[in-house]
Amino acid sequence: MTIIEGRKTISGSLATVREATSEFPAFEFDVAIVGLGYVGLPTALAFHAAGRRVVGVDVSAERLAAIRDERVDLLASDRGRLSLALADEGLTLGSDPALLASAEAVIVCVPTPVDEHLVPDLSILREACARVVIHAQPGQLLMLTSTAYVGSTYDMLAGPLAESGLLPGRDVFVAFSPERIDPGNDRHAHEDVPRVVGGVTPECTRRAAAALSGYARNLHLVSSPEAAELTKLLENTFRAVNIAMVNEFAEASRALRLDVMEVIRAAATKPYGYMPFTPGPGVGGHCIPCDPHYLLWQLRKERLATPLINQAMESIASRPHRVVERARDVLSCTGKPLGGARVLVLGVAYKPDVEDLRESPALQVIEGLLAAGARVEYHDPYVPQLCLDMATLRHVPAPDPAAADLVVVHTLHRNLDLDLIDRAGLVLDATYQLDLGPNLVRL
Repeated sequence: MTIIEGRKTISGSLATVREATSEFPAFEFDVAIVGLGYVGLPTALAFHAAGRRVVGVDVSAERLAAIRDERVDLLASDRGRLSLALADEGLTLGSDPALLASAEAVIVCVPTPVDEHLVPDLSILREACARVVIHAQPGQLLMLTSTAYVGSTYDMLAGPLAESGLLPGRDVFVAFSPERIDPGNDRHAHEDVPRVVGGVTPECTRRAAAALSGYARNLHLVSSPEAAELTKLLENTFRAVNIAMVNEFAEASRALRLDVMEVIRAAATKPYGYMPFTPGPGVGGHCIPCDPHYLLWQLRKERLATPLINQAMESIASRPHRVVERARDVLSCTGKPLGGARVLVLGVAYKPDVEDLRESPALQVIEGLLAAGARVEYHDPYVPQLCLDMATLRHVPAPDPAAADLVVVHTLHRNLDLDLIDRAGLVLDATYQLDLGPNLVRL
């Protein structure tokens, strides 16, 4: 196990921490995971696969039942881990926050969304942290992984713990380590993705690193929780800005009658100074549409202008509307108005091969098409039903693309039957992944 700390390499393990903390009582579990969603469940499974005694705590009885029945959206490798873990005594699931008192390390993995005004919604995180503080025990490591504003670890854990009489760095140990899980992407194993770790004190950092070394092969230590918090915001703001830019390049390429994907592939041959991003119908999921707003919200309080980030987020937010307008333009070229047109949308999850609908651009695209008077159907085997403001739609298992005036390809799942595209009369590819043809145009 290696830990990168600047230019210094050190080693650590949960066992070495236990040897140095004999003044603290033994715990029933090695790790407690608070929140068993898209981050918490894979994290729990990674710890269990590494031989740790894990307790997973989630307030949702429905979610716990889905996990026990293996009705959850996971990578194939994690599905195998889940089956093994459920048959083993090393994994315990429950909804009682009192279970947290029985774990040597408590890791908070709950959602941090934004509201309809793009203001951070910290209610779930605050509630989870409050429960952690109430049940905190001397000797525990208490760590946040949920993305929030800079200073959130202190405000929600370190400060309240000190007020309760448990001093971080002496009685308990507090740190932040941002999650780095990419749902639906099996190219990066949990164990291989480096974890950034920042503790309230050097001893907090050491103990957090030792706990994470229970499964993570590489750790990068920073000077504070605040540095780790800003690291996460930088990562996803970087992605947001580049996605906004490549979407503009797609528009520029079309205006110049060039294939933007050819240009991107050519630029990607440069071995330095360039990283390829792909245009699309917008950005969904838990990170890019939300995380930069935590930074913008905080910097507004500091009266610091960030025009580049603001413009990037506005551009991303407007992208689904651009899909609707492009659909209108494409249909008008055939003499067909969008109002009354039959539109089939292929794929509505926010990214390929997941069930996740959070912030999916497809929701706004379909709402916009319906508002324009189009008759919309969708095909996505991962999403059986869409509950929109204007209507409730159900997945059409066997759509007839030839009967649609326009097929909009929004999410290209690996199991999507490409014959649906081949049989369509007119196709708008919002993914930029399909080959151009006489009946296929790009967004």
